[in-house]
Amino acid sequence: MSGSRLVATGHYQPAQVLKNDDLASMVDTSDEWIRQRVGIRTRHVAGPDESVADLAGHAAAKALAGSGLDPADIDLVLIATCTQTERAPNIASRVAARLGVPSAALMDVGVSCSGFTHALAVADHTIRAGAATNALVVGADKMTSVTDWTDRTTCVLTGDGAGAAVLSAAAEAEIGPVVWGSAPELGGAVRIEGTPTRFSQDGQTVYRWATTRLPEIARRACERGGVRPEDLAAVVLHQANLRIIEPIAKKLGAVNAVVARDVVESGNTSAASVPLALSKLLEQGVVRRGAPMLLFGFGGNLSYAGMVVRCP
Repeated sequence: MSGSRLVATGHYQPAQVLKNDDLASMVDTSDEWIRQRVGIRTRHVAGPDESVADLAGHAAAKALAGSGLDPADIDLVLIATCTQTERAPNIASRVAARLGVPSAALMDVGVSCSGFTHALAVADHTIRAGAATNALVVGADKMTSVTDWTDRTTCVLTGDGAGAAVLSAAAEAEIGPVVWGSAPELGGAVRIEGTPTRFSQDGQTVYRWATTRLPEIARRACERGGVRPEDLAAVVLHQANLRIIEPIAKKLGAVNAVVARDVVESGNTSAASVPLALSKLLEQGVVRRGAPMLLFGFGGNLSYAGMVVRCP
């Protein structure tokens, strides 16, 4: 086997929906202000008893069912998250136990908003090396648990959810080489820290970095994947903010691609955003089998990871 392929995806969002008008009753904001600044209309909020492991488990179960594999076939579970409160057992272990995965390698990956694409690359590398055959990769975050509901600049952004993917060994690689890296000197621009733990950011720093540095890096990911931007069928960027997603997609030159805009309905779900948006696109059937898609996560640290993936 020379590589891996994407076999199936799945996603999950909590039932409670928080609208912009609901936020307007909590802080000094409005539906118009939020839509103009970040493009978000709604976000999903997990209940107090709904953990990151619960979110991840629901999405993982859907992806596993869609793959046609048995739990015992999975030999690697990677969970990307930055909002877990549990240290041991880790989220990957909790999800494996929930699904009945008997003896897989289990790891959590903490790279914030680009965690899923980092984990996807690690799974692909592991399969290419022959250390795994089938991998379950999940991005899950409960961002509302670290939200400062008195800060109108950040509380309008966050939502909860999870997305998952199953990868399997393939004779022909359908997941292109990853382009990843970071700008650690700017890492303090996005923070989840303190007591109590809260999310905060320097929004202007993140915006400038994302819209000026990332389009060229995204083009490099296309080049490594053997695809021109204009030949992409879909572009799934981290769903940070519509005012960041649209400029990156435009500068990339993916003129024929469907650009995921799930942020409008889901808000910023951090590590969950790329697989959540991807799973929804595939569920809608708007991308043909075998078509190239760019998955590109970016955000906290400031880190990024992107690769071209063929539609299952």
